[in-house]
Amino acid sequence: MSPNKTILLVDDEADIRQATQLWMATAGFKTSTAKDGEQAVACATQQQPDAIVMDVRMPHLDGLSALAELKEQSSTQHIPVVMLSASLVDQERALDAGANCFVTKPYDGRNLIKVVQAAIGTADLITPSE
Repeated sequence: MSPNKTILLVDDEADIRQATQLWMATAGFKTSTAKDGEQAVACATQQQPDAIVMDVRMPHLDGLSALAELKEQSSTQHIPVVMLSASLVDQERALDAGANCFVTKPYDGRNLIKVVQAAIGTADLITPSE
């Protein structure tokens, strides 16, 4: 289980956010949500989640642009980010932009949980002390 770990879920589709919240809850994660990249950056800056699971293709500010902003800010650059997309073309761009992991949609919830747990485990080893 993952006690006291919070995951920020970012997707413009409410059904996907809700389904992902349910999967994360089964693993013991707390969750918060955002519906686009602008909200994701604001929420991550304010809430400092343990990890972010974010769709690539969203309106207003897409996931890759939001990822770039998160990696530029000293307060959020340490947060592991798992990017989601149905497009394999997005995979290389997401990883090059600093994503810790990439999961293709549609995804298996159990697999996503394992990826998030691995990302947090890695982040715990490299997160700078403040």
